[in-house]
Amino acid sequence: MSRNETPSGAAAPAPAPLGGPIGRESSGLVTLAPSLRFMAGMVTAALIITGLYAGRTILVPLALAFLLSFVLDPLVVRLKRIGLPRLPAVLLVVAATLSVLGVTALFVTNEARSLSEQLPQYQTTIRKKLRSLARELRAPGMFDGAKRTLDIVQSEVEAATPPDASRSRSVQKVQVQPLQLSPAQQALAAFDALKRPLTDAGLVLVFVIFILLDRVDLRDRLLRLLGGNLHRATDAMDEAGARISRYLTMQLMVNVSYGIPMALGLWLIGVPGAFLWGALAGLMRFVPYVGAFVAALFPVTLAFAVNPGWSLVLWTIALIVVLELISNNIVEPWLYGSSTGLSILSLVVAATFWATLWGPVGLIMSTPLTVCLLVIGRYLPQLGFLDILLGSQPVLDEPTRIYQRLLAGDPEEAIELSVHRIEALKGSVQAFYGQVGVPVLHMAMGDHLRVATPEHRLRLFEGLDALLDDLEEQYPPPLTTTIAATHQQQPIVCLGGKWELDHMAARMAAHALNLQGWPAQTRSFGTLTNEHLDELALEGVHVVCVVWLASEPIAAARHFSRRLHRRWPHLRIVLALWGESQEGPPGSAEAVQTLGADAVALSLAETVARVGELQGVQLHATFEEAAVPEDDAARVQALLASGVLESDAVRQACLHAAKRAADIFDMPQAMVSLVDGEHQIALCSHGALLQANAASASDDDPGGEGSASMPRRLSLCAHVVALRQTMVVPDLSRDARFAGNPALRSRGVRFYAGAPLRDPAGHVLGSLCLLDARPRAFDTSELRLLQAMADDLVASWRGLASAPTSATAAAPGPSADLAAPPSATVGQVVP
Repeated sequence: MSRNETPSGAAAPAPAPLGGPIGRESSGLVTLAPSLRFMAGMVTAALIITGLYAGRTILVPLALAFLLSFVLDPLVVRLKRIGLPRLPAVLLVVAATLSVLGVTALFVTNEARSLSEQLPQYQTTIRKKLRSLARELRAPGMFDGAKRTLDIVQSEVEAATPPDASRSRSVQKVQVQPLQLSPAQQALAAFDALKRPLTDAGLVLVFVIFILLDRVDLRDRLLRLLGGNLHRATDAMDEAGARISRYLTMQLMVNVSYGIPMALGLWLIGVPGAFLWGALAGLMRFVPYVGAFVAALFPVTLAFAVNPGWSLVLWTIALIVVLELISNNIVEPWLYGSSTGLSILSLVVAATFWATLWGPVGLIMSTPLTVCLLVIGRYLPQLGFLDILLGSQPVLDEPTRIYQRLLAGDPEEAIELSVHRIEALKGSVQAFYGQVGVPVLHMAMGDHLRVATPEHRLRLFEGLDALLDDLEEQYPPPLTTTIAATHQQQPIVCLGGKWELDHMAARMAAHALNLQGWPAQTRSFGTLTNEHLDELALEGVHVVCVVWLASEPIAAARHFSRRLHRRWPHLRIVLALWGESQEGPPGSAEAVQTLGADAVALSLAETVARVGELQGVQLHATFEEAAVPEDDAARVQALLASGVLESDAVRQACLHAAKRAADIFDMPQAMVSLVDGEHQIALCSHGALLQANAASASDDDPGGEGSASMPRRLSLCAHVVALRQTMVVPDLSRDARFAGNPALRSRGVRFYAGAPLRDPAGHVLGSLCLLDARPRAFDTSELRLLQAMADDLVASWRGLASAPTSATAAAPGPSADLAAPPSATVGQVVP
């Protein structure tokens, strides 16, 4: 008996820490540490906000200058590329910007002056409309009777009240005459009113010039401030600059696409000063939320004033409403997209916050400033809460959301989320179990003994039961499976290894097997005793699938397999070790025999494949061939017309890109392959993986001595062409779609990642792919980088490709049948 256990099996109380008071004091300090950090953070935030408000006189022009520098710096860079030094380039860009602003101001001033000269002509119309509105307002209304009654009551009360002598005295009225200012005083008053805006404009101009001149030095200083991690600081600055520049450019395009139709529409319906109001609408939309309403007020008011009737007002309102609907629902989502990465709520809160601190200018700059905070929170771990609070990306993935709803005792919402995810996966329940269901069980297994309370466990088990019952009802197995079960053919039995969560995993496996057409059941058992094993009644069962979610189930799985084989020697056992990593126990015959099983699977998809293999389906003799796109003839024609198959310059560019990709992603093999009607053609290949496996390739290697070219039906790049998007296979040997591919087995390829090579017309000609002899993981950022490299490679082909020649028509190889005499279209270089 352990000395920390009582005879009854309960754990004894832990010994008190040495030096009782000191121990309690240190424990209290540890408990107070999070509270102290929170209080320190709140004090720091309060000081920062106070500093932003107190220093707004300098900070507002400085922030505006940085904002304008994001817009003007690309123009300066372009001028530098054509050979102009930086100082003249900055001065030229600033002068051009001031000229554009001056011309715009002159145009607006002239339009306003012309409109003010026309306004006296509309005085009669305005008076008539106001008098008509006054008559309408004085007409009897629905509350006139009540008002008269209240007036009578008030007069009676006043009559019954004795007169006040103080009120009866006459009150002398005093009229204040306004002070007449001289022209000089009026000029001084105007100067006082414009002094602050002119000072701010001057500061902004000076700041902009010096920021553009010292951009490199400022960048280096900001990199130093962001910390010692140069990679992270560089990514933060690049992302912030790209997001802000993209946002400002898109906002300019949105405002122009709104202002020009506004001006033309007002001009067509006859509103005076139409181009003035169009320009004002475009400018005011830089002010979030309130700018559009302010800009709409002026043309509606003028339409009311200039037309005796109401038709012009209605037409003006209809025009504004239509333009707002088009801009808000079509133009802005199309152009903005996810350019800022901010959620809608964070945009509203940020606009309110910055407008409170810095007034209207803060409202204009609220989005760019908040984007900077978002990027800082994304790259600085200490400020990671900013990314969570402000970002538009979901902070919980799909498995975590479903797991949380189960813990909260809300299986209905968990079922709804699951069904939506299955619909997104095109109705594949097996894919849902593999991508969402099993991760939910892994999270539950990790929390089971650490943080989960008995109530949480009860909610989870009941919720999982309801979820699986609902999915089994909504997605029943095919009719053939039901008939087989009715005729009591040998079913497949799925068992949970030890825990209740293992039993839930077994239910998922059984449902996936039933959907494949193989009758499967789940059964429960107690401890590993002969009595409990007899309750399983496995006499008529052919295959048993035992699922473990634990991270180290090898010993228990070996013991369980031996007990099952000892009791039922005829059983074929599949050990589904879903808690193991992809690089866990190998699936070799020796390892499987050591575990006492007939097959080992590390995922749900592999479990289904291994069970199917034991059912008679030869996994290593079948594989999934890529589908042929509907426009494949046009795609092949575009490939032939591009000339890339015969261009040595293109081949050299591809070899350089393959070398760079292999180095960047630390892969033993990178390849650029093109897919024609019948073959995958390796345009270039860099690495030692295929060459190292060439010696061990069998004589029936479809590619020929381990070469990179192969028939299209065996090609993974053909799948990329069919999918028209990036494709990643972490472990080919454990993927039922590709495990039986003889070309991949002979080469020893385990990992594949391919990005499509799209020509300007959108045809996928092939792929830039990465290969490895061991399983690997590939995250989303690496996928985006691989696709960007593929796009850059295709862009570099422009001008390098040459048309096919007669010399290449007779060349042997997979593309020999493609070298036909060029026609008016085939054989021309794709622009």
